[in-house]
Amino acid sequence: MLRRKYEVALMKWKNRPNKKPLLVRGVRQCGKTHLLRHAAGAMFDNVAYVNLENDQAARTDFLAGLDPRRIITSLEARTGQRIVPGKTLIVIDEVQACEQALTSLKYFCEDAPQYHVAAAGSLLGVAINRDSWSFPVGKAEMLDMAPLDFEEYLWARGRNGLAESIRAAFDSKAPLAPSLHEEALGLYREYLVVGGMPEAVQTFVDTSSVIDVAEKHRIILDGYSADTNKYASAELSAKTRACFDSIPVQLAKENRKFQYKVVRRGGNASMFGDALDWLALSGTIMRCARVSQIESPLEAFVDMPNFKIYLCDTGLLVSKSGAQRADILNGLGSTFMGAVAENSVAQALAANGYSLHYWTRDNRAEIDFVVERQGCLSAVEVKWGENTRARSLASLRTNRSVNRLVRISAKPFGNAGGMLSVPLYAAHCL
Repeated sequence: MLRRKYEVALMKWKNRPNKKPLLVRGVRQCGKTHLLRHAAGAMFDNVAYVNLENDQAARTDFLAGLDPRRIITSLEARTGQRIVPGKTLIVIDEVQACEQALTSLKYFCEDAPQYHVAAAGSLLGVAINRDSWSFPVGKAEMLDMAPLDFEEYLWARGRNGLAESIRAAFDSKAPLAPSLHEEALGLYREYLVVGGMPEAVQTFVDTSSVIDVAEKHRIILDGYSADTNKYASAELSAKTRACFDSIPVQLAKENRKFQYKVVRRGGNASMFGDALDWLALSGTIMRCARVSQIESPLEAFVDMPNFKIYLCDTGLLVSKSGAQRADILNGLGSTFMGAVAENSVAQALAANGYSLHYWTRDNRAEIDFVVERQGCLSAVEVKWGENTRARSLASLRTNRSVNRLVRISAKPFGNAGGMLSVPLYAAHCL
Protein backbone atom coordinates (compact mmCIF):
# COMPACT_ATOMS: atom_id res chain seq x y z
CA MET A 1 0.00 0.00 0.00
CA LEU A 2 1.41 3.39 -1.00
CA ARG A 3 2.20 5.62 1.96
CA ARG A 4 0.68 9.10 1.77
CA LYS A 5 1.31 12.21 3.83
CA TYR A 6 -2.44 12.71 4.16
CA GLU A 7 -2.58 9.82 6.62
CA VAL A 8 -1.39 12.20 9.37
CA ALA A 9 -4.30 14.56 8.67
CA LEU A 10 -6.72 11.62 8.71
CA MET A 11 -5.54 10.47 12.13
CA LYS A 12 -5.89 13.99 13.53
CA TRP A 13 -9.42 14.16 12.11
CA LYS A 14 -10.33 10.77 13.60
CA ASN A 15 -9.17 11.79 17.07
CA ARG A 16 -10.65 15.29 17.06
CA PRO A 17 -13.46 15.50 19.63
CA ASN A 18 -15.38 18.20 17.76
CA LYS A 19 -14.86 16.74 14.30
CA LYS A 20 -17.11 17.44 11.32
CA PRO A 21 -17.69 15.16 8.33
CA LEU A 22 -14.62 15.03 6.11
CA LEU A 23 -14.79 15.99 2.43
CA VAL A 24 -11.83 14.82 0.33
CA ARG A 25 -11.32 16.61 -2.98
CA GLY A 26 -8.84 16.01 -5.76
CA VAL A 27 -8.38 15.23 -9.42
CA ARG A 28 -9.57 11.83 -10.58
CA GLN A 29 -7.19 8.93 -9.92
CA CYS A 30 -5.04 10.77 -7.35
CA GLY A 31 -5.80 8.16 -4.66
CA LYS A 32 -8.81 9.48 -2.73
CA THR A 33 -10.69 6.16 -2.59
CA HIS A 34 -7.59 4.20 -1.64
CA LEU A 35 -6.78 6.70 1.09
CA LEU A 36 -10.21 6.40 2.69
CA ARG A 37 -10.86 2.69 2.23
CA HIS A 38 -7.42 1.44 3.21
CA ALA A 39 -5.30 4.06 4.99
CA ALA A 40 -8.21 5.59 6.92
CA GLY A 41 -10.02 2.28 7.11
CA ALA A 42 -7.08 0.76 8.98
CA MET A 43 -7.71 3.29 11.76
CA PHE A 44 -11.21 1.89 12.39
CA ASP A 45 -12.72 -1.50 13.21
CA ASN A 46 -14.65 -1.57 9.94
CA VAL A 47 -15.66 0.52 6.90
CA ALA A 48 -19.15 1.01 5.44
CA TYR A 49 -18.43 1.98 1.82
CA VAL A 50 -20.73 3.08 -1.01
CA ASN A 51 -19.88 4.46 -4.45
CA LEU A 52 -22.66 6.74 -5.70
CA GLU A 53 -21.38 6.87 -9.26
CA ASN A 54 -21.26 3.11 -9.83
CA ASP A 55 -24.17 2.11 -7.61
CA GLN A 56 -27.36 3.88 -8.65
CA ALA A 57 -29.36 2.04 -6.01
CA ALA A 58 -27.13 3.46 -3.26
CA ARG A 59 -28.28 6.97 -4.18
CA THR A 60 -31.77 6.07 -2.98
CA ASP A 61 -30.40 5.91 0.55
CA PHE A 62 -30.08 9.70 0.36
CA LEU A 63 -32.96 10.54 -2.00
CA ALA A 64 -35.52 9.24 0.49
CA GLY A 65 -34.58 11.83 3.12
CA LEU A 66 -31.63 13.35 4.95
CA ASP A 67 -32.18 12.18 8.53
CA PRO A 68 -28.81 10.63 9.54
CA ARG A 69 -30.40 7.80 11.51
CA ARG A 70 -32.47 6.67 8.56
CA ILE A 71 -29.45 6.93 6.26
CA ILE A 72 -27.34 4.85 8.66
CA THR A 73 -30.02 2.16 8.80
CA SER A 74 -30.07 2.04 4.99
CA LEU A 75 -26.26 1.97 4.73
CA GLU A 76 -26.05 -0.89 7.24
CA ALA A 77 -28.52 -2.90 5.18
CA ARG A 78 -26.76 -2.09 1.90
CA THR A 79 -23.16 -2.67 3.00
CA GLY A 80 -23.68 -5.47 5.52
CA GLN A 81 -21.54 -3.51 7.98
CA ARG A 82 -22.66 -2.67 11.49
CA ILE A 83 -22.13 1.10 11.93
CA VAL A 84 -20.90 1.89 15.44
CA PRO A 85 -20.03 5.47 16.51
CA GLY A 86 -16.28 5.90 16.97
CA LYS A 87 -15.49 2.48 15.50
CA THR A 88 -16.91 2.57 11.97
CA LEU A 89 -15.83 4.79 9.10
CA ILE A 90 -18.65 5.66 6.69
CA VAL A 91 -17.22 6.35 3.21
CA ILE A 92 -19.41 8.01 0.58
CA ASP A 93 -17.42 7.87 -2.64
CA GLU A 94 -18.07 9.97 -5.77
CA VAL A 95 -20.44 12.08 -3.72
CA GLN A 96 -20.84 14.54 -6.61
CA ALA A 97 -23.12 11.97 -8.28
CA CYS A 98 -25.87 12.76 -5.76
CA GLU A 99 -26.53 16.27 -4.50
CA GLN A 100 -28.58 15.03 -1.56
CA ALA A 101 -25.63 12.96 -0.32
CA LEU A 102 -23.44 16.07 -0.25
CA THR A 103 -26.17 18.00 1.59
CA SER A 104 -26.52 15.16 4.11
CA LEU A 105 -23.10 16.04 5.54
CA LYS A 106 -24.69 19.12 7.10
CA TYR A 107 -27.16 16.94 9.01
CA PHE A 108 -24.49 14.48 10.10
CA CYS A 109 -22.56 17.45 11.48
CA GLU A 110 -25.54 18.92 13.33
CA ASP A 111 -27.56 15.85 14.37
CA ALA A 112 -25.12 12.91 14.44
CA PRO A 113 -21.60 14.22 15.15
CA GLN A 114 -20.67 10.97 16.93
CA TYR A 115 -20.28 9.22 13.55
CA HIS A 116 -17.15 9.37 11.39
CA VAL A 117 -18.32 10.23 7.87
CA ALA A 118 -15.91 10.83 4.98
CA ALA A 119 -17.01 11.73 1.47
CA ALA A 120 -14.85 11.92 -1.64
CA GLY A 121 -15.36 13.22 -5.15
CA SER A 122 -13.28 13.69 -8.26
CA LEU A 123 -15.36 16.52 -9.66
CA LEU A 124 -16.59 18.17 -6.49
CA GLY A 125 -15.22 21.54 -7.58
CA VAL A 126 -17.27 21.36 -10.76
CA ALA A 127 -20.38 20.02 -9.05
CA ILE A 128 -20.56 22.50 -6.18
CA ASN A 129 -20.03 25.40 -8.56
CA ARG A 130 -23.47 24.76 -10.02
CA ASP A 131 -26.15 27.15 -8.83
CA SER A 132 -28.54 24.32 -7.95
CA TRP A 133 -26.23 22.62 -5.47
CA SER A 134 -26.45 23.08 -1.72
CA PHE A 135 -22.95 22.86 -0.28
CA PRO A 136 -22.65 22.24 3.48
CA VAL A 137 -20.77 25.47 4.18
CA GLY A 138 -19.03 25.32 7.54
CA LYS A 139 -20.38 21.82 8.19
CA ALA A 140 -17.55 19.77 6.69
CA GLU A 141 -13.77 19.69 6.95
CA MET A 142 -11.91 19.86 3.65
CA LEU A 143 -8.91 17.77 2.62
CA ASP A 144 -7.45 18.56 -0.80
CA MET A 145 -5.46 15.71 -2.32
CA ALA A 146 -2.82 15.77 -5.05
CA PRO A 147 -0.81 13.06 -6.80
CA LEU A 148 2.24 11.70 -5.00
CA ASP A 149 5.04 14.22 -4.57
CA PHE A 150 8.66 13.18 -5.01
CA GLU A 151 9.12 12.34 -1.33
CA GLU A 152 6.11 9.99 -1.43
CA TYR A 153 7.52 8.53 -4.64
CA LEU A 154 10.79 7.76 -2.83
CA TRP A 155 8.80 5.99 -0.11
CA ALA A 156 7.05 3.92 -2.78
CA ARG A 157 10.44 3.02 -4.29
CA GLY A 158 11.69 1.90 -0.88
CA ARG A 159 14.15 4.79 -0.56
CA ASN A 160 13.04 6.10 2.83
CA GLY A 161 16.63 6.74 3.89
CA LEU A 162 17.33 8.92 0.86
CA ALA A 163 14.11 10.85 1.52
CA GLU A 164 15.27 11.54 5.08
CA SER A 165 18.72 12.61 3.84
CA ILE A 166 17.15 15.10 1.44
CA ARG A 167 15.04 16.58 4.24
CA ALA A 168 18.07 16.85 6.51
CA ALA A 169 20.15 18.46 3.75
CA PHE A 170 17.40 21.01 3.08
CA ASP A 171 17.22 21.92 6.76
CA SER A 172 20.98 22.29 7.08
CA LYS A 173 21.54 23.70 3.56
CA ALA A 174 24.50 21.31 3.32
CA PRO A 175 24.86 19.36 0.06
CA LEU A 176 24.37 15.61 -0.11
CA ALA A 177 27.37 13.41 -0.80
CA PRO A 178 28.02 13.48 -4.59
CA SER A 179 26.94 9.86 -5.04
CA LEU A 180 23.64 10.47 -3.21
CA HIS A 181 23.09 13.68 -5.16
CA GLU A 182 23.44 11.84 -8.48
CA GLU A 183 21.22 9.02 -7.27
CA ALA A 184 18.54 11.49 -6.17
CA LEU A 185 18.68 13.27 -9.53
CA GLY A 186 18.28 9.93 -11.32
CA LEU A 187 15.23 9.04 -9.24
CA TYR A 188 13.81 12.53 -9.78
CA ARG A 189 14.08 12.13 -13.56
CA GLU A 190 12.39 8.75 -13.16
CA TYR A 191 9.62 10.49 -11.22
CA LEU A 192 9.11 12.99 -14.04
CA VAL A 193 8.38 10.08 -16.40
CA VAL A 194 6.26 8.02 -14.00
CA GLY A 195 4.52 10.94 -12.30
CA GLY A 196 2.56 10.75 -9.07
CA MET A 197 -0.69 9.04 -10.05
CA PRO A 198 -0.86 6.10 -7.61
CA GLU A 199 -1.76 3.49 -10.22
CA ALA A 200 1.13 4.56 -12.46
CA VAL A 201 3.54 4.56 -9.51
CA GLN A 202 2.45 1.12 -8.35
CA THR A 203 2.74 -0.19 -11.89
CA PHE A 204 6.33 1.02 -12.15
CA VAL A 205 7.19 -0.36 -8.70
CA ASP A 206 5.82 -3.75 -9.79
CA THR A 207 7.11 -3.92 -13.37
CA SER A 208 9.84 -1.25 -13.86
CA SER A 209 8.26 -0.75 -17.30
CA VAL A 210 7.75 2.76 -18.64
CA ILE A 211 5.61 1.22 -21.40
CA ASP A 212 3.19 -0.12 -18.81
CA VAL A 213 3.22 3.29 -17.11
CA ALA A 214 2.43 5.02 -20.41
CA GLU A 215 -0.60 2.75 -20.82
CA LYS A 216 -1.86 3.73 -17.36
CA HIS A 217 -1.39 7.38 -18.30
CA ARG A 218 -3.38 6.88 -21.50
CA ILE A 219 -6.29 5.38 -19.57
CA ILE A 220 -6.27 8.26 -17.06
CA LEU A 221 -6.09 10.90 -19.80
CA ASP A 222 -8.95 9.21 -21.67
CA GLY A 223 -10.92 9.29 -18.42
CA TYR A 224 -10.42 13.04 -18.11
CA SER A 225 -11.84 13.51 -21.61
CA ALA A 226 -14.77 11.27 -20.73
CA ASP A 227 -15.49 13.38 -17.64
CA THR A 228 -15.98 16.49 -19.76
CA ASN A 229 -18.55 14.61 -21.83
CA LYS A 230 -20.36 13.41 -18.72
CA TYR A 231 -20.32 16.53 -16.55
CA ALA A 232 -20.32 19.37 -19.10
CA SER A 233 -22.55 20.43 -21.97
CA ALA A 234 -21.51 19.40 -25.48
CA GLU A 235 -20.30 22.93 -26.27
CA LEU A 236 -18.36 23.31 -23.04
CA SER A 237 -16.94 19.81 -23.37
CA ALA A 238 -15.49 20.59 -26.82
CA LYS A 239 -13.90 23.82 -25.57
CA THR A 240 -12.53 22.11 -22.48
CA ARG A 241 -10.87 19.37 -24.51
CA ALA A 242 -9.37 21.98 -26.83
CA CYS A 243 -7.82 23.86 -23.89
CA PHE A 244 -6.62 20.60 -22.36
CA ASP A 245 -4.99 19.48 -25.61
CA SER A 246 -3.17 22.81 -25.93
CA ILE A 247 -1.26 22.44 -22.64
CA PRO A 248 1.95 20.91 -24.10
CA VAL A 249 2.08 23.65 -26.76
CA GLN A 250 1.45 26.37 -24.19
CA LEU A 251 4.33 25.11 -22.03
CA ALA A 252 6.71 24.55 -24.94
CA LYS A 253 6.71 28.27 -25.74
CA GLU A 254 9.57 30.35 -24.35
CA ASN A 255 6.90 32.66 -22.96
CA ARG A 256 4.66 30.20 -21.13
CA LYS A 257 1.84 32.68 -20.56
CA PHE A 258 -1.43 31.07 -21.61
CA GLN A 259 -2.55 32.29 -25.02
CA TYR A 260 -6.09 31.68 -26.23
CA LYS A 261 -4.97 31.91 -29.84
CA VAL A 262 -2.94 28.74 -29.32
CA VAL A 263 -6.17 26.91 -28.54
CA ARG A 264 -7.92 28.25 -31.60
CA ARG A 265 -7.21 31.05 -34.05
CA GLY A 266 -9.16 34.09 -32.88
CA GLY A 267 -9.69 32.55 -29.45
CA ASN A 268 -10.24 34.83 -26.45
CA ALA A 269 -11.27 34.80 -22.80
CA SER A 270 -14.98 35.05 -23.50
CA MET A 271 -14.72 31.98 -25.73
CA PHE A 272 -12.59 29.74 -23.50
CA GLY A 273 -12.73 31.23 -20.01
CA ASP A 274 -15.45 28.85 -18.79
CA ALA A 275 -13.52 25.88 -20.18
CA LEU A 276 -10.41 26.83 -18.21
CA ASP A 277 -12.53 27.33 -15.10
CA TRP A 278 -13.92 23.81 -15.55
CA LEU A 279 -10.41 22.32 -15.82
CA ALA A 280 -9.25 24.22 -12.74
CA LEU A 281 -12.31 23.29 -10.66
CA SER A 282 -11.87 19.62 -11.59
CA GLY A 283 -8.24 19.75 -10.45
CA THR A 284 -6.96 18.82 -13.92
CA ILE A 285 -4.89 21.99 -14.23
CA MET A 286 -3.16 24.40 -11.87
CA ARG A 287 -3.44 28.10 -12.65
CA CYS A 288 -0.47 30.41 -11.97
CA ALA A 289 -1.46 34.09 -11.96
CA ARG A 290 0.85 36.95 -12.88
CA VAL A 291 1.43 39.63 -10.25
CA SER A 292 2.28 43.18 -11.27
CA GLN A 293 4.65 43.61 -8.34
CA ILE A 294 6.19 41.43 -5.65
CA GLU A 295 4.63 42.70 -2.48
CA SER A 296 2.46 41.23 0.27
CA PRO A 297 -0.35 40.34 -0.06
CA LEU A 298 0.26 38.90 -3.53
CA GLU A 299 -3.44 38.49 -4.26
CA ALA A 300 -3.81 42.27 -4.19
CA PHE A 301 -1.48 42.56 -7.19
CA VAL A 302 -2.82 39.81 -9.44
CA ASP A 303 -2.97 40.78 -13.12
CA MET A 304 -6.13 38.86 -13.99
CA PRO A 305 -5.78 38.52 -17.80
CA ASN A 306 -2.27 37.04 -17.62
CA PHE A 307 -1.59 33.57 -16.26
CA LYS A 308 0.11 30.25 -16.93
CA ILE A 309 -1.40 26.78 -16.58
CA TYR A 310 0.24 23.51 -15.60
CA LEU A 311 -1.03 19.96 -15.76
CA CYS A 312 -1.91 18.29 -12.45
CA ASP A 313 0.72 15.57 -12.93
CA THR A 314 4.07 15.78 -14.69
CA GLY A 315 3.97 12.11 -15.70
CA LEU A 316 0.71 12.78 -17.53
CA LEU A 317 2.31 15.82 -19.18
CA VAL A 318 5.22 13.72 -20.44
CA SER A 319 2.83 11.13 -21.89
CA LYS A 320 0.44 13.69 -23.35
CA SER A 321 3.24 15.63 -25.03
CA GLY A 322 4.96 12.58 -26.47
CA ALA A 323 8.28 13.69 -24.94
CA GLN A 324 11.16 11.25 -25.26
CA ARG A 325 11.22 9.36 -21.98
CA ALA A 326 14.76 8.08 -22.60
CA ASP A 327 16.05 11.65 -22.91
CA ILE A 328 14.39 12.63 -19.63
CA LEU A 329 15.75 9.57 -17.83
CA ASN A 330 19.25 10.39 -19.08
CA GLY A 331 18.98 14.07 -18.15
CA LEU A 332 19.35 15.36 -21.69
CA GLY A 333 18.38 18.98 -22.18
CA SER A 334 15.81 20.61 -24.43
CA THR A 335 13.44 23.56 -24.26
CA PHE A 336 10.53 21.34 -23.29
CA MET A 337 12.49 19.71 -20.47
CA GLY A 338 12.56 23.10 -18.79
CA ALA A 339 8.77 23.14 -18.99
CA VAL A 340 8.55 19.65 -17.50
CA ALA A 341 10.78 20.65 -14.57
CA GLU A 342 8.73 23.82 -14.06
CA ASN A 343 5.53 21.77 -14.04
CA SER A 344 6.97 19.47 -11.37
CA VAL A 345 7.87 22.45 -9.16
CA ALA A 346 4.36 23.87 -9.62
CA GLN A 347 3.03 20.50 -8.41
CA ALA A 348 5.28 20.52 -5.37
CA LEU A 349 4.37 24.09 -4.39
CA ALA A 350 0.64 23.53 -4.89
CA ALA A 351 0.74 20.29 -2.88
CA ASN A 352 2.32 22.26 -0.02
CA GLY A 353 -0.62 24.66 -0.03
CA TYR A 354 0.90 27.59 -1.90
CA SER A 355 -1.14 29.68 -4.31
CA LEU A 356 0.86 29.95 -7.54
CA HIS A 357 1.97 33.30 -8.92
CA TYR A 358 4.69 34.53 -11.26
CA TRP A 359 6.15 37.94 -12.08
CA THR A 360 7.41 39.63 -15.22
CA ARG A 361 8.74 43.11 -15.98
CA ASP A 362 8.74 44.64 -19.47
CA ASN A 363 9.40 41.23 -21.05
CA ARG A 364 13.01 41.51 -19.84
CA ALA A 365 12.77 39.79 -16.47
CA GLU A 366 10.67 36.90 -15.27
CA ILE A 367 10.43 34.97 -12.03
CA ASP A 368 8.88 31.53 -12.54
CA PHE A 369 7.09 31.44 -9.18
CA VAL A 370 6.38 33.93 -6.43
CA VAL A 371 4.72 32.39 -3.38
CA GLU A 372 3.68 33.64 0.02
CA ARG A 373 3.14 32.14 3.43
CA GLN A 374 2.22 34.23 6.46
CA GLY A 375 3.53 37.36 4.79
CA CYS A 376 6.86 35.75 3.87
CA LEU A 377 7.55 36.09 0.13
CA SER A 378 9.72 33.66 -1.84
CA ALA A 379 10.88 34.21 -5.43
CA VAL A 380 11.65 30.92 -7.20
CA GLU A 381 13.40 30.25 -10.51
CA VAL A 382 13.58 26.78 -12.06
CA LYS A 383 16.39 25.48 -14.26
CA TRP A 384 16.47 22.03 -15.87
CA GLY A 385 20.24 21.58 -15.94
CA GLU A 386 23.30 23.07 -14.31
CA ASN A 387 23.37 26.25 -16.40
CA THR A 388 21.92 28.31 -13.62
CA ARG A 389 22.48 31.95 -14.46
CA ALA A 390 19.50 33.62 -12.82
CA ARG A 391 19.78 37.32 -13.59
CA SER A 392 16.08 37.96 -12.99
CA LEU A 393 16.33 36.39 -9.56
CA ALA A 394 19.56 38.22 -8.74
CA SER A 395 17.92 41.53 -9.63
CA LEU A 396 15.59 41.08 -6.65
CA ARG A 397 18.39 41.10 -4.08
CA THR A 398 17.65 44.75 -3.32
CA ASN A 399 13.89 44.19 -3.12
CA ARG A 400 13.14 44.41 0.59
CA SER A 401 9.74 42.77 0.13
CA VAL A 402 11.32 39.46 -0.91
CA ASN A 403 12.32 37.31 2.05
CA ARG A 404 13.85 34.40 0.16
CA LEU A 405 15.46 33.92 -3.28
CA VAL A 406 15.41 30.30 -4.43
CA ARG A 407 17.08 28.78 -7.47
CA ILE A 408 15.94 25.23 -8.22
CA SER A 409 18.24 23.30 -10.55
CA ALA A 410 20.36 20.16 -10.95
CA LYS A 411 23.01 21.69 -8.69
CA PRO A 412 23.44 20.60 -5.04
CA PHE A 413 22.22 22.51 -2.00
CA GLY A 414 24.00 25.77 -1.32
CA ASN A 415 23.53 29.32 -0.09
CA ALA A 416 25.65 32.05 -1.64
CA GLY A 417 25.10 35.73 -2.27
CA GLY A 418 21.73 35.65 -0.55
CA MET A 419 20.40 33.03 -2.99
CA LEU A 420 19.36 29.57 -1.82
CA SER A 421 20.26 26.76 -4.23
CA VAL A 422 17.83 23.84 -4.02
CA PRO A 423 18.15 20.67 -6.13
CA LEU A 424 15.19 19.72 -8.30
CA TYR A 425 14.63 16.66 -6.14
CA ALA A 426 14.03 18.83 -3.03
CA ALA A 427 11.32 21.20 -4.30
CA HIS A 428 8.80 19.41 -2.06
CA CYS A 429 10.72 20.70 0.99
CA LEU A 430 9.92 24.36 0.28
